[in-house]
Amino acid sequence: MSLKFSTGQSSLKGPRPRNEDYVGLVTPAREQLSVKGAIIAVADGVSGNAGGGEAAEMTIRTVTTDYYATPDTWEPLIALDKVLTAANRWLIAQANANRDMAGMATTLSLLLLRGQRYYGAHVGDTRIYLYRGGMLQQLTTDHVWDRPDMRHVLKRAVGLDQHLSVDFIEGELKAGDVFIVMSDGVWGALDEKNIQKALTLYDDPALLCNYLTRTALEKGSQDNCSAVAIRVVELGPDTLSELIASGRNLKAPEKLNVGDVLDDFEVVEPLHESRASLLYKVRHVQTRQMFVLKTLQPLFAEDKDTCAALLNEEWLAKRVVSQYVPQVFPVSVERRSKLYFILSWHEGATLQERLDNGHHFTMAGVAKIGIDMMRGIGALHRLNIIHRDIKPANVHQASDQRLRILDLGIAISSGIGKIEAMQNPGTPSFMAPELFAGEVANASTDIYAAGVTLYHLLTRKYPYGEIEPFQHPKFGEPIPPSRYRPDTPYWLENIILKAVSRNPESRFETAEEMLLALEYGELKPILAPARTPLVARARFLKWQWIAIFSLFLNFLLIYLLIIV
Repeated sequence: MSLKFSTGQSSLKGPRPRNEDYVGLVTPAREQLSVKGAIIAVADGVSGNAGGGEAAEMTIRTVTTDYYATPDTWEPLIALDKVLTAANRWLIAQANANRDMAGMATTLSLLLLRGQRYYGAHVGDTRIYLYRGGMLQQLTTDHVWDRPDMRHVLKRAVGLDQHLSVDFIEGELKAGDVFIVMSDGVWGALDEKNIQKALTLYDDPALLCNYLTRTALEKGSQDNCSAVAIRVVELGPDTLSELIASGRNLKAPEKLNVGDVLDDFEVVEPLHESRASLLYKVRHVQTRQMFVLKTLQPLFAEDKDTCAALLNEEWLAKRVVSQYVPQVFPVSVERRSKLYFILSWHEGATLQERLDNGHHFTMAGVAKIGIDMMRGIGALHRLNIIHRDIKPANVHQASDQRLRILDLGIAISSGIGKIEAMQNPGTPSFMAPELFAGEVANASTDIYAAGVTLYHLLTRKYPYGEIEPFQHPKFGEPIPPSRYRPDTPYWLENIILKAVSRNPESRFETAEEMLLALEYGELKPILAPARTPLVARARFLKWQWIAIFSLFLNFLLIYLLIIV
């Protein structure tokens, strides 16, 4: 099931010498519709400026093209904000480079429908209307000067200022909703009563738009008249929910043995077994290529939340195209008889397995691991994915020394809903102090875990000591890794200590910042993190009471001395 709708559009030149309006209508099919949604938009080139029509056309073309190229894990409004900012810069650059195009600018009202929600972006005096349950509602505000003689003068437009301020809207869709986006040439000639009358006359969006533009010109509109409409016929689920719904009837297989065949894959050997999941090395029956099959323990075959969490992991992993993360082999849900997904296979071992086998990591080796690990974490963070369980057991080093970050099982993304079954937020010894206080994981907590991972590779210990599950630790000052490895260079020690700082504000702000510090190494060493004073570490109120008690005790001693 996917979002179903009908659309229509009309754009008339009117009495103007040329049409400087531009209508955008993008209705992708199948997966792209459910992942990215459908777009309708109207841009009105600013009259009196050269290149107004070109600005309108290029803005809609640029924004719609770039939006569908953004990562699937980005929230729609974040993606729209980024592509609109880029379009604004491009228009200003064109105006500065071409004297004939100086002052080129345009209004823009854009509506995005996806799943069960709508999203809008608005700049200028084009408008978005929603017709629901017989009521017409204007969703946008005109960005014009609030004076009778200046209501035609725009305060905001794409290409007008270096800093683009955009109004964003968001809401829930309902079956039967009708959205209309129109230029000021239409709404300026038709009041809301006339627009609502047109909506009661025409169910077909194409007929509706034709009627609105023609009627506006008949009522004396002196501007270009453009309108685009979309009628919601049937709602679609959100992206992840659609995958979960399609895999609802799949059950986890019984434990597989060597030689068993599941669909197109033959089990070569078991790889890993945890409380909830199983990993097998498998061979494709036809191509003989090796893969990794991940599924759930049979105990969780009927657990809907845990099954949904596995599908969540697959959905996220599909969207990470990076050499530092294993790639998902596409197998449609319809072709699976059981609940599982397939990952690329790479010969090698995890860093934890290397530690368990007695491998001694050199300083250069740890620095190289840190560089590759931060590149992988940075690739995840750019997609708004927080791993939440960075540790040596989830970092794989292949035979060719290439590093890959494993297991997105408890990863979260701000672009999708959270799966309720993600009980375990990570491994306690690698969890940042703020997570124990109930704060939500973010990029900083992944950086902390990466710092602890490097610390553990060097020393086989932890900066604040080992933390057991259900323990509520107190964090003092981290023990420098040189305490256990005197050969640790100061520049590497400073990087690790900065990453594992108990204060999030003292850590690296981004994975890229830590990556640069590791790449520069001793050429541009960072300073050692400042030690937190004892008073700042403890609760100030406690020290106030200690000071008062100490002062009272001193007065008492002085009094006793005087009496004696």
